[in-house]
Amino acid sequence: MNRRTFICAGAAVSLCALPYLQARAYAQSIAPITKPDWLVELIKLNDQQLTSIQGTRVTEPGAFFGALKDGDGTPNPQSTSDFVRRSGCAISCPESSFYQSEALLKEIDQALGYLLKAQHEDGTLDLPATNFHSAPDTGFIVKRLVPTYTLLERSKTSGQEAVLATFKTFLLRAGEALTVGGIHTPNHRWVISAALTKLNERWPNPRYVSRIEQWLSEHIDMDSDGQYNERSTLIYSPLTNRLLITIAKGLNKPILLDYVRRNLSMTRYYVHPNGEMVTEASGRQDKALVGMMDGYYFPYRYLALRDNDGEMAAMCRLIEKTAMPKVVYQLDYLLEDPTLWKELPASKPLPTNYVKTYPHSGLVRIRRDQWDSTILSANPVWFTFHKGDAVLQGMRVASSFFGKGQFQTEKIEQRGDSWVLTQSLDGPYYQPYPTDRIPVDGDWEKMPRINRAQSEVQKLQTNVTLRESQGGMQVQVQITGTDGVPVALELIFRPGGTFTGVSSHPSRANAYLLANSGTYTVKTDKISFGPGQVAHKNVQLRGSLPAMDAPSVYITGFTPFEHTIRLS
Repeated sequence: MNRRTFICAGAAVSLCALPYLQARAYAQSIAPITKPDWLVELIKLNDQQLTSIQGTRVTEPGAFFGALKDGDGTPNPQSTSDFVRRSGCAISCPESSFYQSEALLKEIDQALGYLLKAQHEDGTLDLPATNFHSAPDTGFIVKRLVPTYTLLERSKTSGQEAVLATFKTFLLRAGEALTVGGIHTPNHRWVISAALTKLNERWPNPRYVSRIEQWLSEHIDMDSDGQYNERSTLIYSPLTNRLLITIAKGLNKPILLDYVRRNLSMTRYYVHPNGEMVTEASGRQDKALVGMMDGYYFPYRYLALRDNDGEMAAMCRLIEKTAMPKVVYQLDYLLEDPTLWKELPASKPLPTNYVKTYPHSGLVRIRRDQWDSTILSANPVWFTFHKGDAVLQGMRVASSFFGKGQFQTEKIEQRGDSWVLTQSLDGPYYQPYPTDRIPVDGDWEKMPRINRAQSEVQKLQTNVTLRESQGGMQVQVQITGTDGVPVALELIFRPGGTFTGVSSHPSRANAYLLANSGTYTVKTDKISFGPGQVAHKNVQLRGSLPAMDAPSVYITGFTPFEHTIRLS
């Protein structure tokens, strides 16, 4: 993978141009008074989800009283703070069945009481799954709860004063941790900075701003592709966009929005025709996960309105069409800023026919209306093909070459209308150890291979050439060098469809052999693929990655191996 180029933010940090109350009054003065239908629908959905998660509250007296449990039954600050956030959205909205609910206010108070108990003396919280005394995980919570504090304050719910006092104590104690706490990952810098920005809007403090300046002086980790360091298109890229918008608004730093614009512009080409995200190049836990674009809704909406941008408006409408219920998780963003309730500008056409290369992220994107394909480097899954709901989620090839024959390429080379992926492997044998260096005790570990002469060195060269063909893609795999090496080319499909033209493997579940041509159909969408060949039935070669939990079709042979398969 090429080294990433880090781009300088290049601007001094300044305090808010308007004091908090003035800025809020200004935003409300230019915003619609009545909530739009789409926002009311999100409020109703939040009510439904809130009712569901109330069942995970800890109501028995004890250390966890007031907390909420996660899916594994563990009480924790994250689930509890999310309950507080959802509750703040509900209790502040006249459209909610929980509006000004004193019963819900009591539950919020109990949840905040747990958060205060869970908070360490230094102001930090734990993420019980992995991080302890964690400033970043505290920042994730504070970033969302400061707006929740504001929503609760706006609700004018009877008895809220004491709850707000507890709330403020928790937030300010956390602020102390955020002014000194450290990080693990690139996005943690912006998590902490955004949390401090929100705190500074409510309770101005030069220490907050100073710490934000410190993190921003490291510059924004964006490469020339428009991607952030973690390349996490499903989780951390949309998160970073939301955080940078928060900092830009709260500290009057519009230059930060340029990074958001660049990422959102790039993201237009990371979308499958059905609205799913391309995730295979991620460097984080969302790698190859299936997910939609809901995390980008607030950034696209904010900049569509700010810039009067028709393409960003079109991306909003695409999310509304494909993933709107999931946008409920951003309800606090949408309630806090009424300017977001305005009607979007008219849509401009989105790109649906393109070839885009992203060298820093190590992928090529090809889309032709209703099908698209991704070519990847530094990844054992080096090719995907989507056609509506029918998805080839990965292609891999392996050979049983000295236990190291799983193919992946370090780079993607374009040659004319083709993309070429390569790998060169050696398989040496080793001569006797130099006599004058043999250890007296004969310990094998004291005789490293680097000191032995090599002989009978075997070679294996793999070239994969991909190009567009009629209505799809053509993939040619050529493996030469040592003869007689077993090869298995693997087509991994997303579960949920039906095959024709393939035969079940005699001993492996979810595995199929392709002798000629086949199809894979999901609902009304179909991928055709072939031709195939079956020279042997060893589809789990020594040294290859284990089969995925998905229906997989295999083409097998021996070196010298040359086979071309077409997908449409």
